[in-house]
Amino acid sequence: MYTRGGLAVTPPLAVDVDGTLTDGTGAIDPRVFGPLSNWDAPVIVATGKSLPYPVALCQFVGVPTRIIAENGGVVAVADTDEIHYLGDREAAQTVVDEYVAAGYDLGWDQTSFVNRWRETEVAVSRDAPREPLEAIAAEHGLEVVDTGYALHVKSREMSKGAGLRVVADQLGLDLTDVVAIGDSENDVSAFEVAGHSIAMANADDAARDAAAVVTNASYADGFLEAVEMVRDRE
Repeated sequence: MYTRGGLAVTPPLAVDVDGTLTDGTGAIDPRVFGPLSNWDAPVIVATGKSLPYPVALCQFVGVPTRIIAENGGVVAVADTDEIHYLGDREAAQTVVDEYVAAGYDLGWDQTSFVNRWRETEVAVSRDAPREPLEAIAAEHGLEVVDTGYALHVKSREMSKGAGLRVVADQLGLDLTDVVAIGDSENDVSAFEVAGHSIAMANADDAARDAAAVVTNASYADGFLEAVEMVRDRE
């Protein structure tokens, strides 16, 4: 699978963060730094978090800023010095404003950083009622996706898969070479456009069903297992 002209090559990685590079408590497992920083092909960080988080991660890991943030709403590629916006924060804000007006709460503390820097979507706590949120979102032509950490109100056309297409175009990558690694339903679209996909053992049903391979281990242990799988194929 990872060959060109009969020669083995290292494939680009599109890697989720929460539930994939973390230790199960939400903290990044430091063991993932080495494999990411030493990877001999582009590493694309694909996350549901807002842009500052993956920018910081790339900075501290020591990899170029190649990012899909906000579930595909924001795509940043340092190689071309471009940021692309694929979603509409104003539309998402209208949905959550109506949700709050209907008597529901977003579930975050007043000083929460969850939505402070979001530019294309709005995140709601998973403890908040989902059905009324989905109903209001549908009225506005938007959707709600559950990342396992929050409910994200977003435009239907924005996804990690759409963001991955933008990154591939910017970097001149063949999507069939890309390995997508993740753990939740927001990773499914990336699994669908990448040439190969690996879900963590802790993945939700949507991700497990969409992935070509599911690891035996969970969280960062699963990522390290996935890396070995890819290396064994080279």
